[in-house]
Amino acid sequence: MSLTSLKQDRCESCPIRHRAVCSKCNADELLQLEKIKYYRSYEAGQTIIWRGDQMDIVASVVTGTATISQTMEDGRTQMLGILLPSDFIGRPGRETALYDIVAASDVTLCCFRRLPFEALVETTPHIGQRLLEMSLDELDAARDWMLLLGRKTAREKIASFLTLVVRRTTGAPVLPGAISGQSVDLPLTREAMANYLGLTLETVSRQFSKLKADGVISLEGSRRVKIPDFARLWSEAGNDAEAEMS
Repeated sequence: MSLTSLKQDRCESCPIRHRAVCSKCNADELLQLEKIKYYRSYEAGQTIIWRGDQMDIVASVVTGTATISQTMEDGRTQMLGILLPSDFIGRPGRETALYDIVAASDVTLCCFRRLPFEALVETTPHIGQRLLEMSLDELDAARDWMLLLGRKTAREKIASFLTLVVRRTTGAPVLPGAISGQSVDLPLTREAMANYLGLTLETVSRQFSKLKADGVISLEGSRRVKIPDFARLWSEAGNDAEAEMS
């Protein structure tokens, strides 16, 4: 695996500074993090971590998208989640990886050596607090995804995926009117979306075409989608119109 070390930048100018594990850190705490961080980049399709690998680092996704998956004994692979900018990879106290993590696009990681990071968690309450918040958010997202996979229609699944991408891309939570009319790049191919959502590739393509025909979305190339009215997309996802959007 070829890795490219990137020039070390200061945390203050990081594009995920206010969303990542370091978002609550003060200036002194950021200086401590900068002493143990470095950057790695991966090309689309490269494996970042194999299941069972020794976890010598933890990391935040700075740019790009990665997928979390697990391969069963018979060779079948199930995608379990996606990692978008500001998402955290690894867990303090865990020495080996439980899942495969693969770059779905070109990815840049901000990496921290695991043992020094664990020591910082013990002595820096702001890091531990943010890790807890992110873990609870991940638990909520997992529960939402159980509902999506178990009960939602194919159309609702696609719309739910699009609302996730829009909200994460725009730094949600935000008011729906503020993100209507915006365009976003899809982080996954349609084949990868089918795997993630438990659908066939044909179903994914058909539902995109129907959402486009109904004016819910417009397509700007194969991987770029415009959302004319986010509130309508939210409703198409099977969400209550008064549910939390802000």
